[in-house]
Amino acid sequence: GKIIEKEEQELKRREKLYRANRGRFRLGGKIVIIVDDGLATGATMHAAVAAVRSLNPQQIIVTAPVASKQICDEINRKTDELCVCSIMPEPFYGVGMWYRNFEQTTDEEVIALLEKAKSFGSKTAIAG
Repeated sequence: GKIIEKEEQELKRREKLYRANRGRFRLGGKIVIIVDDGLATGATMHAAVAAVRSLNPQQIIVTAPVASKQICDEINRKTDELCVCSIMPEPFYGVGMWYRNFEQTTDEEVIALLEKAKSFGSKTAIAG
C-alpha cells in the first residue's frame, strides 16, 4: 500500500545518492543477501526485495538479527525468499529495544562505507 510506495521512493532516493558513479549492480543469477537491522512492519524489506527481484537474482535471502515472527513468517510465506531472523520475541515491541544505540545511519556514513567497500573486490556487492 502507501507505506510500501513511500519506502520504494526512499529506496530510489538513496539509490541515486549512494550509487553516484558506481553504476548498477549486476545481480542476474547471483545469490543476494539483504540485511536489515530488524523487521517490524516489513515494509522496507518488501520494497528492497521488490527492487532486487527486478534484477533477476538466482535467490534472495533476507536476514535480520531481530524480527517480528509474524513478519518473518510472512516474508517466507508470501515470497520465494528465505527469511533468517536470529531473535523473534513474542510479543514483539519494536526493533530499537534490542540495541544500545539505535540512531539512524546518515547518508554521509553510508557513502563513506560504500567507498571503503571498494576494497572487497568485484565479487561482493554492497548496497545501502
